[in-house]
Amino acid sequence: MGSLYERLGGSESITAVVEDFRDRVAKDSRINQKFAKTDLVRLRQMLIDQVCEATGGPCKYTGRTMKEAHAGMKVTSGEFDALVQDLVATFNHFKVGKAEQSEVLGVLGPLKPDIVEVDSNQVGTALPSTYQPAPALTH
Repeated sequence: MGSLYERLGGSESITAVVEDFRDRVAKDSRINQKFAKTDLVRLRQMLIDQVCEATGGPCKYTGRTMKEAHAGMKVTSGEFDALVQDLVATFNHFKVGKAEQSEVLGVLGPLKPDIVEVDSNQVGTALPSTYQPAPALTH
């Protein structure tokens, strides 16, 4: 049995999952307001690198910590849960096995305290006007 990265199908599969997930989140009115200032090209690359590295792949995540990236966004517990639901829906769409889903969610779960700033079940909250997104990626 290979690494989680290999069992997920490697770079190509992770890229497809990230792109579907990004598109699903963009359409989800429960959470898409939190991405109003997000550079989606940057988000895509950061997610690919982060998932690749976290699952044992050869990538190196070079983005900010989750605490830094989400500071000032006022993400609620409900919005975090909605994001996880979108991720599970993406996994199910690609027929990712339950064991692999559990392993990926096991990596994501401990990040919740670094992402959630508001202990509320509320969703669809606007991004605070004071929030400053990361700069666009430069190539």
